[in-house]
Amino acid sequence: MTDSFLPPELLRMVFAVVCAIVIVFGNAVVMGYLERKLAGRFQRRPGPMEVGWHGILQLAVDGVKLVGKQLVVPRQADKILYRIAPIVSFAPAALPLLVIPFSPKLQGRDFDIGLIFILAVVAINVLAILIAGWGSNNKYSLLGAMRSVAQNVAYEIPMLLTLLSVILVTNTFSLKGIVAAQEGLWFIFLMPVAFLIFFIATVAETNRAPFDLPEAESELTAGFMTEYSGMGFSLFFMAEYTYMFIACSLTVILFLGGWQGPPLPYAEYTSALWFFFKVYALLIIMIWIRWTFPRVRFDQLLNFCWKYLVPFSLVHLLVTAVVLKI
Repeated sequence: MTDSFLPPELLRMVFAVVCAIVIVFGNAVVMGYLERKLAGRFQRRPGPMEVGWHGILQLAVDGVKLVGKQLVVPRQADKILYRIAPIVSFAPAALPLLVIPFSPKLQGRDFDIGLIFILAVVAINVLAILIAGWGSNNKYSLLGAMRSVAQNVAYEIPMLLTLLSVILVTNTFSLKGIVAAQEGLWFIFLMPVAFLIFFIATVAETNRAPFDLPEAESELTAGFMTEYSGMGFSLFFMAEYTYMFIACSLTVILFLGGWQGPPLPYAEYTSALWFFFKVYALLIIMIWIRWTFPRVRFDQLLNFCWKYLVPFSLVHLLVTAVVLKI
């Protein structure tokens, strides 16, 4: 019985890994094109237009250019740390995709602690940014890395407090279980304040404007990525878009009902279309925010978290616990 069970299970995991890798690279291409075109629209300009129809091949040309660039290591940099930082950032990015339920049947593995697994893996990116800043031997890179650590530590607190509210209601860490608990009512209607706090915290956690102080071009050149070019830069670039996708996927799972929507044919598989529709709607909002609002100062960024988001998330958690107890 064991021999007949292992091969299908092994094939399923191999298929899940391949799909996760495809999503990582496909999402980077789609988001790179969307970012440029939407930024152009918001700023009353066309964006990429020359390479392919409406610039659709621009990302492919940029990829070839980045692959062909020489990998230059600063003379006084820690060469080992400098080289492994982009790998540490990019390599774990596909792991959370293995536990994200895109539909009732499209999920690599349904862990009972799937939510904790994703939070643990995503936290590695902060370590990669710190390694990049320290290993570059550049004061701007180091300042950007320190800012990133302070920012991520601060905004993880309100994000985790809102997660606790959802966990109290659903009584599970399983992502599929959280989606199933929203069959009658999505949590965005039940806990709109928690949704707003969580989404703001995810924007800050992914270092997106107006919370992109770790790589503030006007102050720190390019922050922790100042000394990186070529494939080193592109790995950070793809990792950022992957973590944005994961953050929006979590938001959809926790507050927007996951794959739930108007019924589709063969819903066990095609309902993933609703999941991706919601995720990319949130990603477009992230892009919209970046090209609409000005960057905040670092003290404003931290004050907003500690003075407003943390107290509101604590009060929300307390109210949730009291209502459930009653």
